[in-house]
Amino acid sequence: MERKIKDYILIFLKGIAMGAADIVPGVSGGTIALISGIYEELINTIRSFNLKNLKKIFALKFSDFFYSININFLIALVGGIFLSAISLARILKHTLENYPVLIWSFFFGLILASAIVVTKRIKTWNYKTFIFLILGIIIAYFITIISPTKTPDAYWFIFISGSISICAMILPGISGAFILLLLGKYEFIIDAISEFKIGIILTFASGAIIGLLSFSNVLSWLLKKYKDFTIAVLAGFMLGSLNKVWPWKFIKEEINSYGNLIKIEKNIFPDIIFEFSNDSLFLALIISLVGFFVIVFVDKITSNK
Repeated sequence: MERKIKDYILIFLKGIAMGAADIVPGVSGGTIALISGIYEELINTIRSFNLKNLKKIFALKFSDFFYSININFLIALVGGIFLSAISLARILKHTLENYPVLIWSFFFGLILASAIVVTKRIKTWNYKTFIFLILGIIIAYFITIISPTKTPDAYWFIFISGSISICAMILPGISGAFILLLLGKYEFIIDAISEFKIGIILTFASGAIIGLLSFSNVLSWLLKKYKDFTIAVLAGFMLGSLNKVWPWKFIKEEINSYGNLIKIEKNIFPDIIFEFSNDSLFLALIISLVGFFVIVFVDKITSNK
């Protein structure tokens, strides 16, 4: 695919958006990739890291190898993701702690619009397509209601956490950050990135690479053989994940059966009279609409191109 410098700048910006999304529990970088039109290219690029192409390195055919793995696309996208993860980790953590309702309102509107946009990519609607859509909703909803657990900080478990969470990171609607939260490693990994703990970062990244290469082959095959059904499931993942990003929550701490202190979240409806009197509900609705129309705008640009 012939691209110009401005195309790679756009891919870099999409990488920044994906990196920011992956940091937030409940939001998926895969969602950004899908609505911005680079999802299938991303999956196929990851899949290109196979034995056939790796043999080109040993044959000293470096230019062929780089061409085969779509290196320019990969550098632009991964560069944006990496820059975003490093620079926005602390900022997003701060805003989620201090302005949770407003931040989750934005993501709620963004994901809702994303699900609607993604369903437009389904060419044929029938009862099977609806079944897969509902299946995706149920799976994602179930994942969002599982309680986080306490897990070991050993390197072997960090490797496994990277392998599992990266699969979710490329699935729209299922947040890799939230999977890390369920595995009890979200704050641990965020702190490691913020403090540049190289050993932990490299171990996590190694697990992520292995998981990514394995899972991308499965996704690529599904998109080729059963594209409409796969897209329906992905859209369902987004709709099911809305339970996690609902802005208004009641949070309490409990001791689970393992003796660990965990936070229990329960979605609640806002007190309309109180919230409107403080303008917070009105502001949350406005921000939610901003998130919604950001996706509509991005989709319109992508469709025009």
